[in-house]
Amino acid sequence: MPAQLIDGVALSQQIRADVATRAAALTAAGRTPGLAVVLVGDDPASQVYVRNKVKACADTGVRSVFEKYDADLSEAALLARIAALNDDPTVHGILVQMPLPKHIDPQRVIAAISPRKDVDGYSVLSAGELMTGLPGFRPCTPYGCMKLLESTGVSAKGKHAVVIGRSNTVGKPMALLLLAAGATVTVCHSGTPDLGVHTRQADIVVAAVGRRELLRADMVKPGAVVIDVGMNRNDAGKLCGDVDFAAVREVAGWITPVPGGVGPMTITMLLVNTLESAERSAA
Repeated sequence: MPAQLIDGVALSQQIRADVATRAAALTAAGRTPGLAVVLVGDDPASQVYVRNKVKACADTGVRSVFEKYDADLSEAALLARIAALNDDPTVHGILVQMPLPKHIDPQRVIAAISPRKDVDGYSVLSAGELMTGLPGFRPCTPYGCMKLLESTGVSAKGKHAVVIGRSNTVGKPMALLLLAAGATVTVCHSGTPDLGVHTRQADIVVAAVGRRELLRADMVKPGAVVIDVGMNRNDAGKLCGDVDFAAVREVAGWITPVPGGVGPMTITMLLVNTLESAERSAA
């Protein structure tokens, strides 16, 4: 029997409906949740991502402040603008779209964002809070992956999870979230020899390396939950993930599609983080 699809579009709509309800309550109390989105340069993909984020805010009652700057904006000017947004009480979350022009240090930019407004969950403090189990902002993509896993009804507790990928934005925080949920976690990556040795033992696989069809059917344990974070294009130019979807679906128990799986959840969890920031500031 083919694996059941984990519908990220449907789940994101459910969560966004809750965000809209809570945002309306805050607005009625005089504190509309606010997200500042900063784009530097003209990267086409970044423009699409930012447009989707701004639209998601409008759809859920979150106020967005979109600021676009030319690619030659100085690092000092960007840091000064972030400082002003840090001090703005109507802004509860700050997102600086990556990648930045080469003359701007992304780590300095991330460090400049107030920890109270780090709704991307990228700061050193946010990483430390995740590492030590303290409440804080979780990076949006792995946070969304955990919600997708929860939607299946499969508990991570006592399960063996394999995360393929070691990035600071997905792989590492994904592993920590699964550990916090009670899973035994193995982290693999592009340099892991014989990846299938590890994935065939996994009850849960999260593929997040950006390599097309890296995970094949013969590498998956029957009945496993497979979450595909990858965003690639096949020879026909169509979006595909890190998983050989058609083949793996015949083996896995649950699987996310690409598109329509993890993607919608990333922006949704950004909204959740912004809303929670606003709720904390109102408390």
